[in-house]
Order: sequence, then structure tokens, then C-alpha cells
Amino acid sequence: MKKINVDALFLGPKSENRKFFKEMLDFMMDEHIHWRRDFHPEDEPAVSISEQQDKDYMETLEKTEEVLLELTNKLKVSSMPWFSPRYLGHMNSDTLMAANLAYMATMLYNPNNVAFEGSPATGPLEIEVGLQLARMLGYDTRKSWGHITCDGTIANYESIWVARNLKSIPLAVKKVEPGLVKDMDDWQLLNMTPDRVLDLVDEAKAAGIFDKVRDYSVRGVGMLNERLGKVLVPQSKHYSWTKAVDVLGIGNDNMLSIQVDENFRMDINHLKNTIDGLISKKIPILAVMAVVGTTEEGAVDELQEIVELRREYEKHGVSFYLHVDAAYGGYARTVFLNDKNEFMGWDNLKETLHDLDILHQETDWPAKEVYEAFKAMPEADSITIDPHKMGYVPYAAGAVVFKDKRVLDLVSYFAAYIEEKGASDPELLGSYILEGSKAGAAAAAVWAAHLVVPLNVTGYGAIIGRGIEGANRFYNSLITEKNFDAGGRRFKVEPLTKPDFNIVDFSFNEIGNSSLKMMNEFNRKIYDLCSFHAGPVYADDWITSKTDLSIKNYGDAPQEFTSRLGITEREWEQVHDVYVLRSCVLTPFLVKHTTYEAYWRNFMKTMRKKIARIVESESLKKAA
Repeated sequence: MKKINVDALFLGPKSENRKFFKEMLDFMMDEHIHWRRDFHPEDEPAVSISEQQDKDYMETLEKTEEVLLELTNKLKVSSMPWFSPRYLGHMNSDTLMAANLAYMATMLYNPNNVAFEGSPATGPLEIEVGLQLARMLGYDTRKSWGHITCDGTIANYESIWVARNLKSIPLAVKKVEPGLVKDMDDWQLLNMTPDRVLDLVDEAKAAGIFDKVRDYSVRGVGMLNERLGKVLVPQSKHYSWTKAVDVLGIGNDNMLSIQVDENFRMDINHLKNTIDGLISKKIPILAVMAVVGTTEEGAVDELQEIVELRREYEKHGVSFYLHVDAAYGGYARTVFLNDKNEFMGWDNLKETLHDLDILHQETDWPAKEVYEAFKAMPEADSITIDPHKMGYVPYAAGAVVFKDKRVLDLVSYFAAYIEEKGASDPELLGSYILEGSKAGAAAAAVWAAHLVVPLNVTGYGAIIGRGIEGANRFYNSLITEKNFDAGGRRFKVEPLTKPDFNIVDFSFNEIGNSSLKMMNEFNRKIYDLCSFHAGPVYADDWITSKTDLSIKNYGDAPQEFTSRLGITEREWEQVHDVYVLRSCVLTPFLVKHTTYEAYWRNFMKTMRKKIARIVESESLKKAA
């Protein structure tokens, strides 16, 4: 098994691949220019040479140049250096040259993927990308379907849109043709498995009543008189879910947050207890959403446990839609796929990752429960996955993939059924997605990235593995760091939890300080010196992000972390909020030309300098 050369895929932190990039960019721009010139060469030029020498014409070009020069100056001075290994902030990194070049080249053609006549080249690419993602996620590509969205938020909207409409179908069938669901009460109808509901859709089509059924479903009658149940999400959910239940009329009162455990994964026992409580009150569960790669901690919910839980409930007549929000972590499934795109066995996975030099021999990743979660992903009814995160393509490119393409009939707005036209027909794309006009350049960028970089351990797995390795080095250094001096005072640092993926959260505290409020303020000051707040990005030695873990969003899960930093339980009970520094290690270059020791020495040198500045500033304030 031979993996791709990761260094050859990016422009690079110092533009190491600039020669290749410029040559390909020039070539693709020339191709577009020639395309315009060669389209009906018998046509006269619209602008003559003499007109191009006109004073107003020249001044207009000069004005355009001035504006572009001003823009590039602003971009260079104020943009975040995603490409640099010094940047460990948000979920951003260098992007693939293939994706960038494909986007820039396609952008000149300006295709609009909402309608086939506006995107005859890129419409089919979007359908192809959906199947590529479906295959990578473990779905049967003969039955599944996916497409590009502008981001993970819209992808999540589409998943709950489908789940909502699906839940209402059996009740609508009962109103239109009771004989198809005879002897079934409303509770039974509201607890049909997703597969059984879609079979019922097929029966309604065969009976010639499906259009009327859709009219009587929630998409026709609305949510006002519908009681479709609760949406269960972990406390670590992305904020898009709060908006989704609002936009789709489900209501925030019908979304319940499930407690996370000390690893910031959904607490399966709390999930079970919540479901049991709802069942006892005859309240159905509309959907359960799990996260693979939370945006705050990079945590991976134990999806395999949720899948097993659903199986057990279905034995007793209770079922629900299962969605996975893998906007951030979805592409990491490539780490588990061999060069034949088969999910590797647990017994030889780590050996393979070490043999391919994807992970260091000392790096013990993944945990067994993380492995099982990625293995269980094909059991979900739909999955959100963002190419513009771990797919390393430029914004904006999210995606949603459905296990069973029959769900498209629940949201489609055309007369013919999927079976008659085909879910792979790009002419129909705009009829069953939420968005209207959408850039075909995004689909081209993802398509090109996938063709250059295999969706398995030899391709994307090699890129993502570098980030996982970097995060583990970071974490290992944090847990082995002794107390240290800075500015004549003693400090300590603690990681939030061992990373399931590639995010490392941590906080500093002064030895002897037991005030959580003071610790939060101290870390806020560190962030201010390690972010855009410090001034021009060139002034930053290291750039990070931050987040707050409050009791409102996480319950008491952060309390164990604060105790390791010298904060008492009583103090946590009074403040109920901890400020943490957050580093997303997407860069594939953090582990280049460095060792655990060398990287950590450089990092701690930077942090001592920042902390010393804070100590000095505090001393000056006291003196004043």
C-alpha cells in the first residue's frame, strides 16, 4: 500500500509549490481565454483595438487595477494565515492546489448548479461527488444519494427537513387510505422505522395516492397541529441545530439536549433515560442526532451505542430517525479505509497506520470506541460532512448524504417520481434541495480534490493522519509538562481531554490560584495575545482560538477539568463557566522537521513570553 505525497498537494507554508501552481493557473486561464476566442471565431470582436485605446477605457482599467491592488494589500495585512503551522485556531488550514485551481478555473465559466441548463458541466460533478462521499461513508451507492451544500448548517437543515417529513407520512397515509395501515394506532404509526416508512411511500405510489399523501403530510398541512415528537441532540451540538428546529417549525421546546460525559461525548445512559421517559409519556422521538467531531472539543459520540440502542427499541415498537453531524470529522473515516476502500479491522489498523508512517509508533490512536463509532456510520439515515473543513477545499462546500435516496420524494417539488427520472439526474437537483442558486465551482473543486486524493488511508487518510499526529503530540506534551516559571511566578497547564480527533483544548492557571474567575480572565488575556486581538497577524508567534464551557451548554462535565487546575467544586458551583484555549490541528505541516521535544520547547518559549507580558502588565497596574 503506497500513500500519496502530502507535501505535493498544497501550495505550502512558504509557497514551496509555487512554480507548479503558477504554471497550472496560467494554463487554465489561457484555456478559458482560448475558449472564448474560439467560440464562433467568425464573430467580430465586441471591442475594437482603437476603442481599447480610448482615454475612458484606459482610465477604467487603471481604476480596476487600483482597486485590486488595494484589495490585495488588505488581504495580506489582515487575513488569517491558515497555511502556516503557527495557526492552530479554528477549523482552517491550507487548501489543496487541485481544489483551488479547479475552483478558480470553473469560476470563470460561472456555472449555477441549481439548474442543469446553467451547469451542464458541473451539475453531473455534484451528483458524482455525492456518490463518492456515500461510498466513503460506507453507504450502498446503488441506494444512497448526496449533494454539495453551501455549508454544514444547510446540510443539517436538509437532514431534519427529511426527518420531519418522513415522520408525518404514516399519519398522512392513514388519512388518505386507511387500508394501507389498517389496525395501526397513531403511536405505532409514529414509531415506524425509517425503512418501513419508505416502503409505505412505495405502496402509496403504487396505489396512485402519493401526491395526496404528501398534501396531507407536514409539508402540506404544516406543523401547527402536528405532534411528531422530540429531537434529541448532545449538549455539544453545533448551534445550527437550534436554528434548524426554529426554521422548520419544530420549535426549540421540542429539542432536548442530552448530557455529555467527561470525554464530552453524548452520555448514552442519559440518552436512554430520556427516551424511556418520553416513551412512558407516549411522546415519540422524531430524531436523534449524534456528532462525529464536535466543533468545540473534537469529540466523537459513541455512535455504535446509539445504533444498538435503536435496534433494541425497535424490538419493542419504538423507532426514530438517526442523523450524524460529521461536518467536521466525517472525512476522518478515510483513515480507516484501506487502498481497496474496505474498513480495516481493529487488530491491524494501528499497525497499518504506523507502517505507512501516518502515525508515529508512539501515537496510540484511535481509542476503540472512536474506531467503533466510525465503523457504525453507515447505520445512520443521513450524514452531514463538510469538504471545506477536512476535505481541504475552499469555501463554500458542505455536503449531506442520505442512506436511502427514496427520501427525496418527501421533499421534492416536481411531478415525476425519482424512479421515473432517476435520483442521479442533475436536471432535477434544484427540485429537492433547500438552496437556490449555487456555485458549480464548489462542486468542481471537491470533485477535483477527490480524484487527486483517494478517499482512503493512502490519500485523505495520510493528510488527516498528520493532523491527528500533531494533536496527539500537542496533548502528550501538555500532560507531561511540569510546572513552569514565567515572569517570576509559577504556572501549570492542563488539557481538557485526550483528543478523539484533532482538537486540543487546554487552560493555564497560576499555582495556588483557586479563583475560577481569575483563571478565566488570565486565559482570556493569553488568548488576546495569541489571536487577531494582538494586532497584525505577522506579530503573532502562534495563533489559537478559544471557547467557553458553561453549565448551560455542558452541565457539570467541565468540573473535573477545573479541579485538575486547582479549582474547587464549590468554586465551580459559583461560576459555572470555564474559559479554554482551543487549537484545531488541521495543518499537515505541524509534524514536519520537528520532534515532540523540539515543537514543545518552541511552544513553551512562546507561552512563557506571552505570560511574562501579562505578569508585567499586572505589576505595572498595581504600581500605578
